[in-house]
Amino acid sequence: MSPLLTLRDRARVARHHIVLPEGTDPRVRDAAGRAVAEGLARITLLAPEGTPVPPGVTLEDPKTSPRRNAMAEAFLAARARRKPTPVQAVEAIGDPLVWAALMVREGLAGGTIGGAIHTTSDTVRAALQIVGMAEGAPLVSSFFLMVLPESHPTRPGAGLIFSDCGLVIDPSPEELAAIAHQSAASARALLGVDPKVAMLSFSTKGSAHHMRVNKVIEAVEIARATADFALDGELQFDAAFDAGVGASKAPGSAVAGQANVLIFPDLDAGNIGYKIAQRIGGATAIGPVLQGLAQPANDLSRGCTADDILDMIAVTSAQIDAAHG
Repeated sequence: MSPLLTLRDRARVARHHIVLPEGTDPRVRDAAGRAVAEGLARITLLAPEGTPVPPGVTLEDPKTSPRRNAMAEAFLAARARRKPTPVQAVEAIGDPLVWAALMVREGLAGGTIGGAIHTTSDTVRAALQIVGMAEGAPLVSSFFLMVLPESHPTRPGAGLIFSDCGLVIDPSPEELAAIAHQSAASARALLGVDPKVAMLSFSTKGSAHHMRVNKVIEAVEIARATADFALDGELQFDAAFDAGVGASKAPGSAVAGQANVLIFPDLDAGNIGYKIAQRIGGATAIGPVLQGLAQPANDLSRGCTADDILDMIAVTSAQIDAAHG
């Protein structure tokens, strides 16, 4: 079964409460209605009073909600180190991204999804400032869940994790190692697989020498020291993905030719790579999904469809399960 269908089935069992802050967007309203109709989640949309919403979807207007005073107090607590004034708190909670993040922080929703009309920086900023980082997390990173087409010649319908394709621009070796660990955990939570993590480069096992290759080699050493999953690098993409190439270029590797988690050396490579897989390879790309936060808060591409949002609701539901597991 497709990983996306499996995630939707899991979401139907849990029926978590998810808040969508961009209720003015018709794609978001469409996805909200379908999510409720299909039993994937309980949905609250944030939008002005009077906005038409599908049956079964809850509408809340941050500007008129009876919870405004409580949410302003929650904002003051969340941002206490910055010492905002009550006036600043009232202004801040008028932002639906902030209100949605406060709902998650206060336990009023299990997760939030934005980004259909807001930039990634706006979406991530609200999540970081209000939801905060998970205990012990060295950074917040992102991944795309890539689902290959059923017509793929070697891995029909397979699910893969591509990271980081949306957030960390030029990770240090330590950050790259942390992204590998976070992405392996995401693969377990979403795909239910044993992670096989490939640290990607333009070199495979010393075939090229450069400071950028050295960064990946160092990251592999750092990640491997505490990894409870299969990990190898540095590997070129073909050596990581294709069994024949992997056997030729990295014989004896427990990852080469079998990788299901692919860690790109920087955001240039990751962002270009996932879009090539999506636009030329025909893969479905869901994300960017954030990892390293205390509770689920996810981003969307501004070019997303209602189907993409529905899939992100299922992904977010699985993250909520993992957070409470």
